[in-house]
Amino acid sequence: MRLITWNCNMAFRRKADLILSYQPDILVVPECECPDKLLFPANTPKPTDVLWFGKNNNKGLAIFSYSDYRFRVLDNHNADLRMIIPIYATNGHFDFNLFAIWANNPDDKDGQYVEQVWKAVLHYDSLISNTKTILIGDFNSNTIWDRKSRISNHSDLVRLLEKKGVHSTYHLHHKQTQGAEEHPTLYLYRHQNRPYHLDYCFVSEDMSEKLESVEVGDFDFWTKYSDHVPVIVTFRE
Repeated sequence: MRLITWNCNMAFRRKADLILSYQPDILVVPECECPDKLLFPANTPKPTDVLWFGKNNNKGLAIFSYSDYRFRVLDNHNADLRMIIPIYATNGHFDFNLFAIWANNPDDKDGQYVEQVWKAVLHYDSLISNTKTILIGDFNSNTIWDRKSRISNHSDLVRLLEKKGVHSTYHLHHKQTQGAEEHPTLYLYRHQNRPYHLDYCFVSEDMSEKLESVEVGDFDFWTKYSDHVPVIVTFRE
């Protein structure tokens, strides 16, 4: 199984072929236009299932299946956590809880970025465990921006997830430390000298045992299309 997250910086319909060449089973795309605007070229593979959330039809959060996985939004979806979507994903043989993330809610006075993910992990506590759990997307956060006076900073979030048996695939696979990542996922204003690691895929321990590879896109190619590069996570059967 292959999962990819890529903040496409809008106009996904014109860029889909680029990321689909990596053959994702499930693709999470922040800053994607709504389905009514997804007029793909005729030769572009079409998703087998799609969910989309957002107020701006040009810039929301999309979750695509390009496989036999199908999606259902879980009943306890908290709409106040606007861009963190709890999804039941199944292909009839394997099922899991997928939390698609674009941490971006400017209306929340408590904080629009990592605070959103922190609140979601607390709200969906019973659904996030050391089995059949994935959180993936643009978290808009990193340990380097920790606010020490608050318990909802990035390092606190990572520790909370680790206590639940959920770990970052990138940091596991590449043996990296939070806040000192060698592979950026965002280049601010597409400038190579302003790199940050903001996009993640956290998975439960049963899935991390099957982790095969974690790839991060390169600057030269992907920044022609977005300020973010994709994170591509592959699991063994």
